[in-house]
Amino acid sequence: MAECRFPFAKYPIVTLAHGAGGRFTQQLIDDIFSAALPHAQVRHDGALVELTDRSGTVVMSTDSYVVKPLFFPGGDIASLAVTGTCNDLAMCGAQPKALSCGWIIEEGFPTRKLYDLARSMAAAAVEVGADVVTGDTKVVEKQHGDGVYLNVTGIGMPRFASHPDRIRAGAAVLLSGDVGRHGCAILTQREDLQLQEPILSDCAHLWPQVQRLQPLAASVHCLRDLTRGGLATALAELSEASATAIVIDRERVPVSDAVASVCELFGLDPLYVANEGRMVVICEDGAEEMVRAAMGADAVCIGRVESGRGVVANSAFGGSQVLDRLSGEQLPRIC
Repeated sequence: MAECRFPFAKYPIVTLAHGAGGRFTQQLIDDIFSAALPHAQVRHDGALVELTDRSGTVVMSTDSYVVKPLFFPGGDIASLAVTGTCNDLAMCGAQPKALSCGWIIEEGFPTRKLYDLARSMAAAAVEVGADVVTGDTKVVEKQHGDGVYLNVTGIGMPRFASHPDRIRAGAAVLLSGDVGRHGCAILTQREDLQLQEPILSDCAHLWPQVQRLQPLAASVHCLRDLTRGGLATALAELSEASATAIVIDRERVPVSDAVASVCELFGLDPLYVANEGRMVVICEDGAEEMVRAAMGADAVCIGRVESGRGVVANSAFGGSQVLDRLSGEQLPRIC
């Protein structure tokens, strides 16, 4: 068992920042959970599990969802829970197959809304070809559950290799679409902003895009979906895990006008705003055009992997910005 290095004197209690998906979350993972649970695979979105009593290997991932509000433009907590867990499997190159769901329901929650969420979960699973095969339900006292919390665990079948260990200098960095829509969709709902056209969350399955990459598997180093902490945090995680530097052109990162306006209003950087249906693909130098075509019309090449450490975003005006993990809590209860 590894030695626990967590600074308990400095952080005697868990804060919201520890759940933001950035530097403080990684501190919990590295210094508490990895120390106590030495077999956990913590550098990717899921874990390869060898089935020793039967031939074969599966990929397993789990995630918990506490998003507020429960229903938002473009989705709800149930569809988000299924797509989020299935996307984690897809980032490991695995096809989602089976899901379990744990429902923690607050006393007094309307049963009609509960049924609506259950139907939404079923529809999201059918969409990706997976089945919800088991689950559990608990009810907590009023004012102790904020409506519904969900935990979804998924099992997938590995189709090709994807891991930060495969990343090498010279590789291209591709992005599947515009960034920041999920975080801004949640934010506008909480602040009751009356936009002419509401911002829809990008909540969507990534497996269809990943499946199209299978014929190019030899050229694909690693996949990573963009969730809490946004594009910047995802790139910082990949840079750290692979001991490489990543350099991107900020102007190549697509941001919708609506998202840019909301970020400007609240003083947010779109590169750090949450997504739930976007991914980065690190692929071999020279293969980026084929990979981009397979990903779809919205995919763009935003940068390169280089020797060194850290992430830098260059601007057209000659400036550069160092991108690190998100520090502190930008927007709690985002997923």
